Amino acid sequence: MFPPFDPDRGDRKSLQRVFPRGQVPIRVLVPNLFTLLGLCAGMTAIRMAIEARWEMAVAALVFAAFLDGIDGRLARLLKASSRFGAELDSLADFVNFGVAPAIIVYSWSLGDLGGTGWIAVLVFAVCVALRLARFNAALDNTDQPAWKSSYFVGVPAPAGAIILLLPLYAQNLGLHLPELTPLVLVYTIVVALLMVSRVPTFSGKAIGWRIQREYVPPLFVFSALFVASLLTYPAITLAVGSVLYLALIPVSVYRYQKRLAVEANAAGVSPAETDAAPERSKGNGANRQGNGVRRGSFVGKDAARSTGDNEKSEETRR
Repeated sequence: MFPPFDPDRGDRKSLQRVFPRGQVPIRVLVPNLFTLLGLCAGMTAIRMAIEARWEMAVAALVFAAFLDGIDGRLARLLKASSRFGAELDSLADFVNFGVAPAIIVYSWSLGDLGGTGWIAVLVFAVCVALRLARFNAALDNTDQPAWKSSYFVGVPAPAGAIILLLPLYAQNLGLHLPELTPLVLVYTIVVALLMVSRVPTFSGKAIGWRIQREYVPPLFVFSALFVASLLTYPAITLAVGSVLYLALIPVSVYRYQKRLAVEANAAGVSPAETDAAPERSKGNGANRQGNGVRRGSFVGKDAARSTGDNEKSEETRR
C-alpha cells in the first residue's frame, strides 16, 4: 500500500553510481547525527521543563542551539548536503526552538494565566513554524544580491528561543517576577512577532570561514572568555547576550537601510523598489525540486551534482 522508505528516492541512481551498493561513507552521515543529537537535546529541555528543572532546561536548549549552528557548516565542509538533511533540520528546529521554549516559558510563568498564557505560547510556536516555512520557501530565490546574505529576514528561530527566556535568566539572577507575569506574556508575543516580521537582523554569514591573521589571537581570547563565562555564570552570560542581541536589531535595520539606499542610488531607483525586486522574481515558490540542499544526508557532492541543474544552483541553508 505504501512505498518503501527512501529518504533520497530521486537520487537513488546517482547514489548507486557514486557509492558501491549497500555502502555509504560515514562522512555524509555526520551532519545528520548532529541534527538528531540536537533534537534529543531539545526533547531533554522539554522534560526538564516538565520537571521544573529550569537551569537544566535552559542548558539543553542552548546545547541544541549550538548543535544547530554547526551541523550545516559540517555538511558543507564534508560535502554532504542534501534535501533529506534540509527537511530533517527544519523538523528538528521546530521542536527545539518552537515547542521546547514554549513549554519552558509556559511551565515556568505563563501557566499561571491559564488559557491566556497557553494562547501566547501557541502563538510563539506557530510563528516559529511560519518562519521556518518562509525560510525554506526563500531558498528558491537565487536572485538576491550577495550583500543580503549578511542579514536574516526577522529574528532566526534559535535566537528567538534564547531571547524568549530572558525573564527566566533575570529570575535566576535574583530578580523575582511573579507579579510581572502579564509582561512575560506580552514579551512572548513580541518575540514571536519579531520572528515572522521582515525586520532585517545580522546573520553573521559575512564572516565566512576565513579571517585576517591579526584577528586570530583576539578571536581565541574572546571565544575562551565567552565559553568560560557561559559555564561559570550562565544566567548572566545569557541575559547579557540576549539584551545585546535585542539592542543590535535597530543597528541592523539602520545598516540594512543604508546599504539599500546605496544600491538604489546606483541603480537609479527608489530603495523600496530595490528591496521588492527580488520578491517579484520568486514566483509562487512551488518549484522545490532542489529545495534546501543545505545539510548532510546520504548523498555526497558528486551524487548531488547529477540530480539536475536546479540542485546545482541551490544555496545551502547556513
